[in-house]
Amino acid sequence: MRKTVQLLLTASLCGCVAAAPRPDAGGQRIDPIPIPLALEEIITTGIRQRLPDPASARFGKMLAGERTLNGRKEIVVCGFVNGRDSSGSYGGDQAFIAKVYPDSGSSFDLVAMGDASETRQIVGSTCSAAGLPISGSSSKTQL
Repeated sequence: MRKTVQLLLTASLCGCVAAAPRPDAGGQRIDPIPIPLALEEIITTGIRQRLPDPASARFGKMLAGERTLNGRKEIVVCGFVNGRDSSGSYGGDQAFIAKVYPDSGSSFDLVAMGDASETRQIVGSTCSAAGLPISGSSSKTQL
């Protein structure tokens, strides 16, 4: 089961992974951008919907980058979130990768999220390779 989840996670990340920050098929790179309040709201709302206790979400470091892939503009976001689990206790930081498509009504797509060390490592290395290094977590912000 663990291998299957890891394989599926790796396969799902292929769309936002680059071996190094270099131009992709569209001749664009993932250029880091600041996260304005409107984008932050889309991200936090999308992540909260996937948590057992959405109101308890504490967001840590988040980085975003923009690119155009196959003619479609997308914003790739890497970050950390911590929230209460079904037992009511905080389970620890979960690393995540998400995409927002501004040209499609700012639709949100969660690519990967998890707190297992393998998932954190995959998310961390994928984000670093894309030019969005999110090492560490420091979940201090409650939004």
